[in-house]
Amino acid sequence: MTTPIERKTPLHRFRVPVLLVGTAVLMIAARGLDALVSGVPVLRLLVGLGAAVGAIAGYTWLSRRVEDRTEVTELPAAGRWRGLGRGVLIGVATFLATMLLAFLFTDADVASGSFWACLGVAGSMASVAVTEELLFRGVVHRFLEQRIGSVIAIAVSSLIFGLTHLLNGNATLWGTLAIAVEGGALLAIAYTATRSLWLPIGLHFAWNFTESGVFGTAVSGADSEPGLLRTVLSGPEVLTGGTFGPEASLFALLCCLVPAVWLVRRAKLVRR
Repeated sequence: MTTPIERKTPLHRFRVPVLLVGTAVLMIAARGLDALVSGVPVLRLLVGLGAAVGAIAGYTWLSRRVEDRTEVTELPAAGRWRGLGRGVLIGVATFLATMLLAFLFTDADVASGSFWACLGVAGSMASVAVTEELLFRGVVHRFLEQRIGSVIAIAVSSLIFGLTHLLNGNATLWGTLAIAVEGGALLAIAYTATRSLWLPIGLHFAWNFTESGVFGTAVSGADSEPGLLRTVLSGPEVLTGGTFGPEASLFALLCCLVPAVWLVRRAKLVRR
């Protein structure tokens, strides 16, 4: 018995550039919408959540269309909330540990912020986490892994992720390398360990939200904005992260190493 020949759509041949461009457009659109409503916290929350849901729907439709897939396995319905929840717990715990070390070994000036500003940050960080994970893990890392294996794909996609943060206003070379290791590598490993984007999305959101929405510190070289608190760290840049934010500190690197090691031991690496 002969098996039927699988028919490919004309777009299948160009699936990598189409998905790259399409997902990048979703990310840019989400950033643009956030900028438009930045002065209205409640609207920023609603727009951010809507942009996150819309980006997932857009990515799912585009992946099915250009990859001829009936199921987008990296966004499974089963285990969605469990994956997001685990990611949130890891992200919050990791950043809290980072700030605890910063408070112990640097001078910290903490003032009260705004609950409403915190709500707005939540929406913004939801859209950031979703769109960046769709692009960097869902497209860049996934296709690299198919061609060159997991280890090199983690290294290359993490470096690309870090270098894109050079575009931020207060970016530094050390900060971008730090975010490549602690953010890019950790999130790529989280995807590799679960084969799902839900865990890295939850982790990415929780880290960014705790950093900006709770402590009010700068995120990846972007200008800081008030959250529940306004936190200013003073001391050596290697410990505070300087203008890039706590992500460029030695503490963040050390704290992110713990979940990265735990997750990589559970990952099934693809070899080429």
